Amino acid sequence: MNERLEVRPGGRLAGTVAVPGDKSVSHRAVMLGALADGVTEVSGCLMGEDVVSTMDAFRAMGVAVDVHAAGRLSVHGVGVDGLRTPGAPLDLGNSGTSMRLLAGILAGAGVGATLTGDASLSRRPMKRVAEPLGRMGAVIETAPGGTPPLVVAGGHPLSAIDYALPVASAQVKSAVLLAGLFAAGTTRVSEPAPTRDHTERMLGAFGVEVDYGGGRAAIRGGQRLAAAEIVVPADISSAAFFLVGASITPDSALHLPGIGVNPTRTGILEILAAMGADIRRGAERRCGDEPVADLEVRAAPLRGITIPPHTVPLAIDEFPAVFVAAACAEGTTVLRGAEELRHKESDRIAVMADGLAALGIACETFADGIAITGGRLRGGRVDAHGDHRIAMAFAMAALRADGPVVIDNAAAIATSFPEFTARAAATGLGIVA
Repeated sequence: MNERLEVRPGGRLAGTVAVPGDKSVSHRAVMLGALADGVTEVSGCLMGEDVVSTMDAFRAMGVAVDVHAAGRLSVHGVGVDGLRTPGAPLDLGNSGTSMRLLAGILAGAGVGATLTGDASLSRRPMKRVAEPLGRMGAVIETAPGGTPPLVVAGGHPLSAIDYALPVASAQVKSAVLLAGLFAAGTTRVSEPAPTRDHTERMLGAFGVEVDYGGGRAAIRGGQRLAAAEIVVPADISSAAFFLVGASITPDSALHLPGIGVNPTRTGILEILAAMGADIRRGAERRCGDEPVADLEVRAAPLRGITIPPHTVPLAIDEFPAVFVAAACAEGTTVLRGAEELRHKESDRIAVMADGLAALGIACETFADGIAITGGRLRGGRVDAHGDHRIAMAFAMAALRADGPVVIDNAAAIATSFPEFTARAAATGLGIVA
């Protein structure tokens, strides 16, 4: 993927687009497969850079991961007591999910390691994981300011805790639950708002008893995992860009098959529906423990809304795409209660506001959100700041721009959607080769 992406203005989206496997589910399939007894077979796995970082980390700890064609993996589990101390720091690239969930696993397994990442990951807050794990008995150090690298000391047994998340975060919840898998007693986590429950669902697929629902989850320590067959659904976060692109562009119509519609991830569908989007579900079914549907989207006039607070944690990764929809809507869209967006791969509130302003869209930012008034998009140059979702969102904005949109620092698209430019071009986006 090039650092610079240029997209011609205009056009429309049509046809069928296959989006890659869900990144969150793919990470967890590799991690839990590594801790299981036996060989776990995974199909539909995302082969983006973030998930590859997770695979490489477990390989460094003695887990064999065989990659076959078309996203199929064989993960040769070593059991909950079989991880080896790595011989060098584990470089997790751009992946916050890898770092936070691995911290919980390493702390629980008593394996010492240093977790590092790229410049973007090295700015992300990690005390939110180190603090509850420390309360369980782990010894974890961060850099000054609570950022990576994370240094996890080995050999410290954990005890269960009851932990109330101060901020709704599936990654922190998952880190504590995964540590609880190894801890003495029953670990309980409560959250201020529902977050994605892929960890809880997948632990069940590996035979682990997890009691969850209603914003709470509990896991009893000392359980073992049995190898499983895991089918990864297509990623709704990747689908979001095409849902927005087709919605904002006259005469567009797209079919997106096999999209994961886990109810903790469908905030994007609820938000776009409230804005007037024409998105329909069909062929609803299950993909392992995850609900799946085919999505059909057609162009529709959008209107600005005040985004319902309950949808914020259910769409936290999709807001760059939502912001582009807002820029093309009639009226003003207001988001509040989303301070977490400032702590993603970039400060997504500031970076999106700067980029939209460069394309002629009026924005007002707040500590916890943004107000975007729809208007005419002009061509221009924006900086994705190494954030894959920012880059893909602005690529879709070109559909409604009056000139080319040039996106700098766009190479991170490969972390979650390596085939984005090819598949977007095939549906009608004017990617400049």
